[in-house]
Amino acid sequence: MTLRHTTVTALPLSVLHQGVNRLRAFRRDESGVMAYPTVAFFLAMLAVGGLGVDLMRMERDRTMLQYTLDRAVLAAADLDQTQPPAVVVKDYLNKAGLGEHYTPPVVETGLGYKRVQATINSTFEAHLMRFSGGTDLPIYATSKAEESIDGLEISLVLDVSGSMNSNSRLTNLKAAAKDFIDTMVANTTEGKMSISVVPYATQVSMPENLMLQYNTEGNNDYSYCINFEGDRFNTTSLPTKTPLPTWDMILKRTMHFTPWGYSNRDMRTYYNSPRLIQDPVCDPRQSRQILPLQQDANTLKNFIQNLSAGGNTSIDIGMKWGTVLLDPSTRPAISALASGTAAGAGPSVPNGFSARPADYTDADTIKIIVLMTDGQNTSQYYVNDDHRDGPSGAHFAILEGRDDTRYNTGTASLKVYSTYDAYNDRYYWHLPYYPKWSDHPIGTGNSSFKDCDRYGNNCRWISEQTAANHPDATVFDDTGNVISGLSYNELFARTSLKYLYRYIFDDWMDFYQARNTWYYGIYSSYGNGTKNNRTRSVCAAAKAKGIVVYTIGFEAPSNGVAVLRDCASTDSHYFDVNGLEIKDAFASIATSIRQLRLTQ
Repeated sequence: MTLRHTTVTALPLSVLHQGVNRLRAFRRDESGVMAYPTVAFFLAMLAVGGLGVDLMRMERDRTMLQYTLDRAVLAAADLDQTQPPAVVVKDYLNKAGLGEHYTPPVVETGLGYKRVQATINSTFEAHLMRFSGGTDLPIYATSKAEESIDGLEISLVLDVSGSMNSNSRLTNLKAAAKDFIDTMVANTTEGKMSISVVPYATQVSMPENLMLQYNTEGNNDYSYCINFEGDRFNTTSLPTKTPLPTWDMILKRTMHFTPWGYSNRDMRTYYNSPRLIQDPVCDPRQSRQILPLQQDANTLKNFIQNLSAGGNTSIDIGMKWGTVLLDPSTRPAISALASGTAAGAGPSVPNGFSARPADYTDADTIKIIVLMTDGQNTSQYYVNDDHRDGPSGAHFAILEGRDDTRYNTGTASLKVYSTYDAYNDRYYWHLPYYPKWSDHPIGTGNSSFKDCDRYGNNCRWISEQTAANHPDATVFDDTGNVISGLSYNELFARTSLKYLYRYIFDDWMDFYQARNTWYYGIYSSYGNGTKNNRTRSVCAAAKAKGIVVYTIGFEAPSNGVAVLRDCASTDSHYFDVNGLEIKDAFASIATSIRQLRLTQ
């Protein structure tokens, strides 16, 4: 009998085995395990990416906003800007498509400055950030600009040579320079800017109180110029006076003399005592002297108005003094002028400038030179060393002449030279009609001489009597005794070199000997080539110190233009002008000088 299980399944065993195998395969299958994390990670990336995109958009707009705001406040702070700052700032933002962010700027104005500050604190509209529950973002920008002219030291180096009388050049220069002064003073805080004016021709003349601040040799009482040695042009400095100067601190003064002109007169003025020569190399007139460190517009403009033209052209010396007046080595001299201790003449520089010129390292001070010429470097004359001091062997006396005696005028009017012939140890009296030799200079003894009227008639013998109290008489010592005669200083100050050889020494010397000895043997000169090199050297020294150099060629020839181009700080700092264009040059320079800076 066959036994059967009482419990049986409804499925075959093979099917059960197949099902178990599939369950086991399903358990091993991992193909869908990352689906949910993947979806979650994608959503997170979308949120972060949206945040990044919105942040990038916001930074782009913030950068554009800051850039536009910077430009807007710079334009609004410009002292030449005629529109209100609020209008300027809003206009810039509107044109950049950022007008919705505008807020009114804060404005400060005063003499010589304008400050504009604009701040924007607005909201940036977000887009993709909102998918992750984000909100709009704050956007912020601020900018502050200021235009001011603070801490300025300016040297105006102006050509007043004879050629400036042509084509109304001097007239046009005066108008341009005065406008420049008005512009600079009106837009500068009082006490922050000083302007020095350096007129130059053959030489540069100084006021006496400034000359006294330097150690000099070859002193005279009539003019105040310096003969600079070549190495002085390699630096901007000039050592001021010390009790015990070294040789390199001693400056040679220009002697009061003239190599120009001769006539039947001796080139003396005949108007004002002590009746010195006309047209000396160093012009002593106050209107031709340096005007150091001033701030008052009227003082500066009046000085400019009184300028007159005459003489040769020495760009190198003008530029040298322009740099000296900006160099800190000049501070002791300026302090003396500001305190009034110089020559006891009272203050000639505002007391507030006693600490100027500022150091080159002073970040708050800008140093400027404006150099102008209508020409090129020409000859500069100086007396040779062997004729700078000592007795000249010439005497000048004013005697009682024929007409003084005849009409009993009680005065002396006959002007007579006497000169020494060292070879024969005798003196020649240069009388108008009857010159003679003598053993003493005329006016120092009791000899007789013959004097006639202007036509050489009605002559009479008279005794030499010097007018001891006459300012033009032979030199006397403190006791009233006649000393050896005129020094070279006194002789050249009273008589032109051409008159000396042509009308004095030619009386008893050979003409060529007289000319070679008493004209060509007295003085020497520096010419165009040497002076061009010196100009370039001092310009290079100035620029090396950070001085900004503007140059103006006013109808100047090519030789002068080449030097001016080399001298200027850059090509854009040189101006080539004609006629009334010089006003435009000075106006452009004034605009360029005015600092326009972004302060925040």
